[in-house]
Amino acid sequence: MSDYIEKKCLEKGVKLTDQRKIIARVVSESKKTYGESDHPDVDELYNRVSKIDPKISIATVYRTVKIFEEAGIITKHDFKGGKARYEELRESHHDHLIDIKTGEIIEFVNNDIEELQKKVAEKYGYDLVDHKLELYGVKKKT
Repeated sequence: MSDYIEKKCLEKGVKLTDQRKIIARVVSESKKTYGESDHPDVDELYNRVSKIDPKISIATVYRTVKIFEEAGIITKHDFKGGKARYEELRESHHDHLIDIKTGEIIEFVNNDIEELQKKVAEKYGYDLVDHKLELYGVKKKT
């Protein structure tokens, strides 16, 4: 939904110029357009944005991504061995499985893992308030 980032910007007082609206739309539509595993880096965002408006510079994309990230509208992932990648920061939690050969990223939710993490925190006397799980693998040959 391309309105999501625009709505979050309004809620958080982030000014939306025409160029920022284009960048917001490209980030929001990344998964729908490019598939579930799409978590674009700034260079890829710039490539997509410049096809819509060639006057948008890569510096504008970098600044806008930083503004959106600092406002808690998008989230940055530093997956092993690659550039920082971005996606909308939604309320629903998910984890990532990253193919180290192809770079494919699979988002998943597993209730057993969620419960196990809570149990580990409780064992050590903590209430779990947040976590990030990244699994790295290589696709099995069939």
